[in-house]
Amino acid sequence: LVLELNKVIIPTYGTVLDQQNLHTPEWVDFDGKPDSLFFSDGQRRIDFILVYEDESKKMTRKRSDRKKQKRKRKVYESNLINNGLQLEATRSVLDEKLVFVKVHAPWEVLCTYAEVLHIKLPLQPNDLKTRDSAFNWFSRFFKVDENIIKPEQEFFTAPFQKELLSNFYIQDKDTFFNPATRSRIVHFILSRVEYATKNNVKKFGINKLLDTGIYKAAFPLHDSSFRHPSTDLNCPSERYLLYREWAHPKNIFKLQPLDFIRKYYGEKIGIYFAWLGFYTNMLIMAAIVGVGCFLYGCLTKDNCTWSQEVCDPNIGGKIIMCPQCDKACTYWNLTITCESSKKLCIFDSFGTLVFAVFMGIWVTLFLEFWKRRQAELEYEWDTVEYLEQEEQVRPEYEARCTHVVMNEITQQEEHVPYTACGKCMRMTFCTSAVFFWILLIIASVIGIIVYRLSVFLAFSAKLSQHISGTEAIRKYLTPQTATSVTASLISFIVIMVLNIIYEKVAILITDFELPRTQTEYENSLTTKMFLFQFVNYYSSCFYIAFFKGKFVGHPGNPVYWLGKYRNEECDPGGCLLELTTQLAIIVGGKAIWNNIQEVLLPWVKNLIGRYCAAARSEKVIPRWEHDYHLQPIGKLGLFYEYLEM
Repeated sequence: LVLELNKVIIPTYGTVLDQQNLHTPEWVDFDGKPDSLFFSDGQRRIDFILVYEDESKKMTRKRSDRKKQKRKRKVYESNLINNGLQLEATRSVLDEKLVFVKVHAPWEVLCTYAEVLHIKLPLQPNDLKTRDSAFNWFSRFFKVDENIIKPEQEFFTAPFQKELLSNFYIQDKDTFFNPATRSRIVHFILSRVEYATKNNVKKFGINKLLDTGIYKAAFPLHDSSFRHPSTDLNCPSERYLLYREWAHPKNIFKLQPLDFIRKYYGEKIGIYFAWLGFYTNMLIMAAIVGVGCFLYGCLTKDNCTWSQEVCDPNIGGKIIMCPQCDKACTYWNLTITCESSKKLCIFDSFGTLVFAVFMGIWVTLFLEFWKRRQAELEYEWDTVEYLEQEEQVRPEYEARCTHVVMNEITQQEEHVPYTACGKCMRMTFCTSAVFFWILLIIASVIGIIVYRLSVFLAFSAKLSQHISGTEAIRKYLTPQTATSVTASLISFIVIMVLNIIYEKVAILITDFELPRTQTEYENSLTTKMFLFQFVNYYSSCFYIAFFKGKFVGHPGNPVYWLGKYRNEECDPGGCLLELTTQLAIIVGGKAIWNNIQEVLLPWVKNLIGRYCAAARSEKVIPRWEHDYHLQPIGKLGLFYEYLEM
């Protein structure tokens, strides 16, 4: 496959030495049409945008560095033109240093790469009759109005082949490839065109150019503003319809127009929102049962046998408990834990048992029902054969294929990036790195346990002295509660810091592994992130649930940590209330942090952007310049969305 790509897709141009041989984009001025998605001639559609800062206007780098950057960019753009793409450059309306390079893929290029990528395209309209569901009368109240977003026409499809072009359903060459497919093809080319050769090693791909700052951005265009329809009759307003009928808060109870989302964004993002909607619907059932079990605990807490006995002065009032530390602590009465025992009955009740059994059944049903829904979508979107086909090789993998080995099955030479010994060494290093970080988390948990042991002693000695005048506070702010809450907060801070660091480390480790395809890359990264986050988020919870209070010894012979700290004991009712506190802080804190990152910060940035745009509202700004100021999703944006859920 690598050899095929080298022959068909990436001719070896090398570093072009003669400046006269370089092809350059056409330079045009902005035509004053803010919603246009076409070149200045109004015919060729813009499939991708590249943005760079004019090197002649840069003052932050050395002159030699600016010349090298300009040289690489010019070679890259020349090779794009050699690969059949058409480029048109326009200077920014707002910032004269910025240059926008518009990329258009002609019909021949689209056909060639559609065949290479095995893209399935329509043969003829689907004339099979479908049977309506018995629940259609009910679901139509929640569907988007078909007069606003018309249902997509269904087709019989097949992988595209140029020699069988006449068999495909082509009414209009300009609309045969939808914008999502065109952008996918162009990005495939951008990721594989070279810009330099150093020590006989090719350097290529838009990702490298973005990382080194030669280009500032690379993105496909939206078709209009999401606030109002396009003023250009030749340009659709699908983005506006998606916002009004899907993303707007007033449509929170409506079903998602998945076919329309898939058409605009492509299958990968379409399947994410299909999964997210299914997950949310299933969680509604779990949330109802969970709230019911919680309310049951609240209503029955006063009738709990355990709390009644603890709070009864004739039972709990006569039970004297041993000191929980050696010097500062004294004997104490069991009725002190009356309030905590009532709170414990909210979470440790028959409702909790019912909820645990329900969730065990729910998670199984969720997985099986999603498999069924996924199979339906694969059939409807015609992606079954696409999943079975061999995936294209990552550009980063291709660049390292310098070793030649003999395939034992096909008896043909293959280019690989490393030998068997090299692969073994890489895997050993990566596995060791993952285990090192997991051990680092366990070490942090042990550190927090030591904090609990030492701070409990201090709280036992001093807390009662400082709050002795306020009985109401003293009743709730016990040494156990103070220790639990502060330790949970510190644990959360440590979790978040380690999480931020490890995200970068996991990407570095996975890059070093050099997976062959994007699916293998994401699977490898998922495994690392899941292992780390599972241990990171829940190791402290596992300690509280299964180990705390289990090895404390007995009165007169307590167990000590490190020969100095007396082992922790649970509340007389158990550690479940402390476990609930720990989980509430972790889950609640993570939710607050995510909303700050994903809602508050983007809102503030957009507010600043709108304010700056209002200050220069007298200028007409093209679509590509509007989209340049949007916040990028990143190469792993969808991966992080799945990971968060």
